[in-house]
Amino acid sequence: MKSLIVASTRESAGKTSVLVGLASALDRRFGYMKPLGDRFLYRKKRLWDYDAALFARLLHLEQEPESMSIGFDHSKLRFMYDRASMFDELRQSLAAIGQGRGAVLIESGKDLEYGASVCLDPLTISQETGHPVVIVVSGAENEIADDVAFIQRFVSAQEASVAGIIVNKVVHLEDFKEVHLPEIAALGVEVLGVIPYDKELTTMTVSLVADRLFARVVAGEEGLGNIVRSVAVGAMSVAAAMAEERMRAPEKLVITSGDRSDMILAAIEAGGTSAVVLTNNILPPAQVMSKATERRIPLLLVPGDTYSVAMQVERIEPLLTADDGRKATRIRELVLEHVNVAALAALV
Repeated sequence: MKSLIVASTRESAGKTSVLVGLASALDRRFGYMKPLGDRFLYRKKRLWDYDAALFARLLHLEQEPESMSIGFDHSKLRFMYDRASMFDELRQSLAAIGQGRGAVLIESGKDLEYGASVCLDPLTISQETGHPVVIVVSGAENEIADDVAFIQRFVSAQEASVAGIIVNKVVHLEDFKEVHLPEIAALGVEVLGVIPYDKELTTMTVSLVADRLFARVVAGEEGLGNIVRSVAVGAMSVAAAMAEERMRAPEKLVITSGDRSDMILAAIEAGGTSAVVLTNNILPPAQVMSKATERRIPLLLVPGDTYSVAMQVERIEPLLTADDGRKATRIRELVLEHVNVAALAALV
């Protein structure tokens, strides 16, 4: 069974998005595995990884998401497995996941080191299984240069089979290709693609916000697919709030207390509001919820206060969701245009 390991040098490099694009661009029946889960979801009294749940839906996999990871807790895994038994378990899982599939995509954790203490980092997996690794690098130009130099100096052929790198989220694409690609080529590292930064991929859906806040949708459920580009906090008077630039922005998320019916109605009537988060676990009057449903603007009820909820929203990573077809299509286009898909196809 052929497999391709996809790793990243740093957290939030866009590894999962690149994987989604590759799976779509290569157009094969892939299985998916994330040996060490690091984006935990607790659903129906079961623990699984967010990315595993995403790929289960995107690739129409029969396996449950929890079966796509060996575990989540380092200390528990160290107690249960030594290196030999860990890779016996990994090979059995790959065989089961790959049944009826042409190849398996193996996603590592947040960076190259994650999982090293339990032998589930991408380089050790490659060393044990012989499967090639593609490493996604991203960040400022100097960070990318550091990461590539580190790979060239310290990752030998005996440690892992590194097929190459994909440089992601490059702001100035042509400048990068002109100035930095020759430097990378001089290091002898195979560059399989350079993907430009795309602002559209930094947006998120209302459904993702609701999921991350564990919010109860009390109105406007039909608008859960709405896009969020900015966040506005309505903690002042309506007149002061509406004078704020963020309150006039399109596709905004408004956060305000559930007892501020005036602010909620103003946000709904102003236009450009994707959803309203109601804090302090206070439901607004029925006519307010009816108006939100009519305009397809979700009202998300949460128990926290306005300030703490705003901080939670600020920390939400704009992850891809299975129902965000617009973003998935854009990722596929970027991979097809900027990645050497033929070279990757030869690996799997």
